[in-house]
Amino acid sequence: MRAFAALYQALDQTTSTNAKVDALVDYFRSTPAADAAWAVYFLSGRRVKRLVGAARLREWLVDASDLPAWLVEETYASVGDLAETIALLVSKDQGSVDDRPLSVWMHDAILPLGSMTPEVQRETLLEWWHALPYSTCFLLNKLLTGALRVGVSQTLVARALATVADLPRPVIAHRLMGHWTPDAPFYERLLAPDDGEADLSRPYPFFLAAPLEESPEQLDDALGPVGAWQMEWKWDGIRAQIVRRGNECFIWSRGEELISDRFPEARDAAARLPDGTVLDGELLAWAEGGVLPFSQLQRRIGRKKIGKKLLNEVPVAFMAYDVLEQNGADVRGQPMSDRRHALEQLLSDPPLALMISPVVTPTDWRDAAMHRDEARARRVEGLMLKRRDAVYGTGRIRGPWWKWKVAPHTVDAIMLYAQPGHGRRANLYTDYTFAVWDDDQLVPIAKAYSGLSNAEIAELDKWIRRHTKERFGPVRSVEPEHVFELKFEAINASSRHKSGVAVRFPRIARWRRDLGPKDADTLDMVRTLAADVENAS
Repeated sequence: MRAFAALYQALDQTTSTNAKVDALVDYFRSTPAADAAWAVYFLSGRRVKRLVGAARLREWLVDASDLPAWLVEETYASVGDLAETIALLVSKDQGSVDDRPLSVWMHDAILPLGSMTPEVQRETLLEWWHALPYSTCFLLNKLLTGALRVGVSQTLVARALATVADLPRPVIAHRLMGHWTPDAPFYERLLAPDDGEADLSRPYPFFLAAPLEESPEQLDDALGPVGAWQMEWKWDGIRAQIVRRGNECFIWSRGEELISDRFPEARDAAARLPDGTVLDGELLAWAEGGVLPFSQLQRRIGRKKIGKKLLNEVPVAFMAYDVLEQNGADVRGQPMSDRRHALEQLLSDPPLALMISPVVTPTDWRDAAMHRDEARARRVEGLMLKRRDAVYGTGRIRGPWWKWKVAPHTVDAIMLYAQPGHGRRANLYTDYTFAVWDDDQLVPIAKAYSGLSNAEIAELDKWIRRHTKERFGPVRSVEPEHVFELKFEAINASSRHKSGVAVRFPRIARWRRDLGPKDADTLDMVRTLAADVENAS
């Protein structure tokens, strides 16, 4: 555990990608397989089921610290991170020497918490908190709260492991996909020589597109002739892979969640594919020959069981746009044009709920821009541009694939609430809630935390602290003075929100210092915008 705590600290103290990779390589080369497996598990974004609720941790922190509850809450509000607050208030400067490895901590200490009564949990945690040094106590609580964010992606972990194993990074990335158990045998298989094997259900790492910001006039110079690119609509659904192997069908989301049973119509359609086929595409709410708004698809997201009523109201189809495996062979290294031809052959007579994404064929870049401008009417987000000679890569690589989205929707809204961020921003108010006018009342419509410069964040943080009206734990209600232009990808009517609307991917476009509170937009305007989107066809 001490070694993993030292690694976490090293990763948290640098913004250099190379330094992070070097720290990971050093750790994996010197760490036993059982411990390294758990480190890979957590650093790749996985987490164990929460064993103790945050409310209980805060309650027990009051007992452990011998401080008044109000002072503990004030400290937590200032620090902004529960794991760090616990370590600051109760851990020892040095603490006891605890030589238990990470894997032993997980199996013999942390995971058994789930079967303990709350009283025994409390006694156990208080004993740990008082005994452990700061760095170990901090890491322990990060694992308990599921908040182990340290600026390391699974791609970076795969890069380090590929260095340790002397294997191509795509091999490691593929082995990290899907479900696996963090134990020594898994870690040994992870670093084993490449023999071309693949687990029956395992998907491939997803290839991601970079955003394209150039205007049509700039694209000839930036991308070359339009004929070098295959263009498709950028669908607004759930990115997924269909895996057909061993006469079984699996559907994996980009978040590496197995979702086959949630979309039975797509799974059953995939049963007609040849064995040894893997398709990349998008799950869409689809009815009467057209895509439905994403808000309809959201009704099925997160449902473990889908009833007949919902299946009928929100039918789903899989829109395929790439083939990654054919007849059991990995074809990602083939050019896009060849993979597209294989996909068209494969889906020449597709079953219901399984379609092939149509190709858009503009005559020049201006014509491509005109097609892109049709996106909202088609309920899509824009165009995808894929080089015809490009292989299917891993992660986000600038150049081979671009997403050329339509301009986002914008509204001017007033900041109403603020709360601290995470990690290095835990001591700054960086997460904001915004509202618009409904007659003479302010109604929240969105939360956003990105888009401001560091200088603007620092300035706003000072203002928030001086103009707080009320406090609700870490959240502060502030005077409704500052207007911000928000941008977002989509907006839909929603009965789940008090405002009656839901926005997708909200972020801050700019701080509108030129506007006063009364200049902010109204809820009627936002609802009209949502109605226009719902009525698009």
